[in-house]
Amino acid sequence: MASVELWWLPLGAGGQCVRVNGLVFEAGSALLGRRTRCDLYHAGLTVSAPAGDYVIEVAPVWSGPAGSRGSVGEGPVGLRGLGRSRWFRYEVRCWRDGVIPDLEYAVASPVPLTREPDVANRVLGQVARVPRPTWGRDELGLGEMWNSNSVVSWTLATAGVDLGDVSPPAGGRAPGWDAGIGLALRSSRA
Repeated sequence: MASVELWWLPLGAGGQCVRVNGLVFEAGSALLGRRTRCDLYHAGLTVSAPAGDYVIEVAPVWSGPAGSRGSVGEGPVGLRGLGRSRWFRYEVRCWRDGVIPDLEYAVASPVPLTREPDVANRVLGQVARVPRPTWGRDELGLGEMWNSNSVVSWTLATAGVDLGDVSPPAGGRAPGWDAGIGLALRSSRA
């Protein structure tokens, strides 16, 4: 049976460095925005389609098992020039029979988005087309930084998935989510 499911993973689940950096980032963002701190989430997708089962996610180029991880493209992290080093590049993955690390930490997941085979195929088709601006920056003037959440929301929106009722778990936010949707809308108007 075809399906597209969204998974909300707490930022830095299973590790310390990303989690601590996320806490510092959110504390600063909350202070500047004069709001309460939220839990931060990273989005990943599982897709079952006639062609097989896939995981769609974004991760550092240097992470994960050796060999094929279904990488369909890479982008720089932090500053475009730093992207010359593999330590400052991310990869977009559309990994057949792949795994999402730390899936056991997922919150309010999976979120079923569709059971339509055509939509699942469109999602898979869009992954390789996703723009890859610098991670953590707003180079495209979308009002928030581009990151893994942007990649997931752009892929879903351009594949025709209705994201109107999709949001992170209660008390949380997914920085970059709106950037992906915003770019998809901008592209559809062009």
